[in-house]
Amino acid sequence: MLYLASQSPRRRELLAQIGEDHRIIEVDVEEIREPGEPADAYVSRVARDKARAGFARVTGEPGARVLGADTEVVLGDEVFGKPRDAADAVAMLGRLAGREHRVLSTVWLVEAGGERQAVSVSTVRFAPLSERAIASYVATGECFGKAGAYAIQGAAAAFVEHLSGSYSGVMGLPLFETFQLLHGQ
Repeated sequence: MLYLASQSPRRRELLAQIGEDHRIIEVDVEEIREPGEPADAYVSRVARDKARAGFARVTGEPGARVLGADTEVVLGDEVFGKPRDAADAVAMLGRLAGREHRVLSTVWLVEAGGERQAVSVSTVRFAPLSERAIASYVATGECFGKAGAYAIQGAAAAFVEHLSGSYSGVMGLPLFETFQLLHGQ
């Protein structure tokens, strides 16, 4: 049985989109970047910790596999997690406006036979955004619970001038890489 160590409805939908039957397993993993920890290493560690925590709960179940994922928006070396409140969301979007940023999405698969990972790095360039456009978007509430304070699959799609990489990775689960990981390719 495949378990997804995530409460994200987007990840559940994306995993179902590629036909992967799964169950949700709740995990509580602290998402705090260590001082001096590179952004790529941080995203990988959090995803791995989620998968390991989930596997620890089902380790006695024959054939159990646990998928853990983390996705973060990175501008320079600064990781933009989920906004704390509306002011934080406005600040994040203001900094991303008119600039290019990376979206790191790492997936770990943990099973009795070992651990493997897949990484997706996408580059997203936002158009310049007015204060009014940012305020209107934040007022929709769509920005909350999203890394970088935006959902590419929602109204923020209008902000994206260019995307190079994985659309589903920016959403939170890179489907190509996840499929390859699950099927040993």
